[in-house]
Amino acid sequence: MSDIEPSSSGAVVPLNAGAPPQRTAFDRRDLEVILRLYGRMVAAGEWRDYAIEFLKDKAVFAVFRRASEMPLYRIEVCPKLKDKQGAYSVVNAAGLVLKRGHELPRVLAVLEKPLKVVQ
Repeated sequence: MSDIEPSSSGAVVPLNAGAPPQRTAFDRRDLEVILRLYGRMVAAGEWRDYAIEFLKDKAVFAVFRRASEMPLYRIEVCPKLKDKQGAYSVVNAAGLVLKRGHELPRVLAVLEKPLKVVQ
């Protein structure tokens, strides 16, 4: 079976001509984990805004202190790296990978603030 199909006018048209390009996205469980962390950090006054970008090879959740700045952190999922270092990673503003792994909650632990003892 080929990827082309003749049209009524006789022209050859690819079968996926009208289809949107394939994109990588976070699944529902990943977004729940990320948004739970985001909510805690907003409540603590650390983060104020976020952006989500779905690209062909990866999905990015970027967090900002202010909307006009560069992102403080980028939480990325790259399925291509799933069998190697792990699909999930946290990248800081300078582009340094802080943590990479196969399980999102363990990767996001690098962004958690340590608890303080209140007296």
